[in-house]
Amino acid sequence: MPPLVTLGRILFAILFVYAGADKLLDIAGFSQMVAAKVIPALPAAIAPYTAQLEAAAGMPADRVLAILAGVLELVGGLAIALNIGSRLLAILLVIFTAVVTYYFHDFWNMTGADRTTNLYSALKNLSLIGGLLIVAGYPRAVLADDNYTGTAEAKF
Repeated sequence: MPPLVTLGRILFAILFVYAGADKLLDIAGFSQMVAAKVIPALPAAIAPYTAQLEAAAGMPADRVLAILAGVLELVGGLAIALNIGSRLLAILLVIFTAVVTYYFHDFWNMTGADRTTNLYSALKNLSLIGGLLIVAGYPRAVLADDNYTGTAEAKF
């Protein structure tokens, strides 16, 4: 892989690695945010599954979702930086980022400074989704021997 692409992948992944680690280091704080924003918005049809999830995990659904979000961001960021399983994890991060944008940056329900701040955050997340789709769209570089020159080059 070309050095600039490798550097770009690492720099792009820093946000996800940091955000995931931050969530895992403050699970209580993030699970409160999930409890306030996500859990009340879940459809009633999901309630039985939420109860099963809580029983299986032995903890509230908001805490389980907070841990899953932190792990997805941390592992997904590392996968993108290291180019290992990055296509699948980039797709999962696209879905995650879209859901986060909908629940946590709902600027359409806000006014004033809160609206502006959350609009910028939603646009940032839209840009992240674009970058993740680029990562998902390119296969891992394969090193192939060039029969004519005897050198190896990356084939995409």
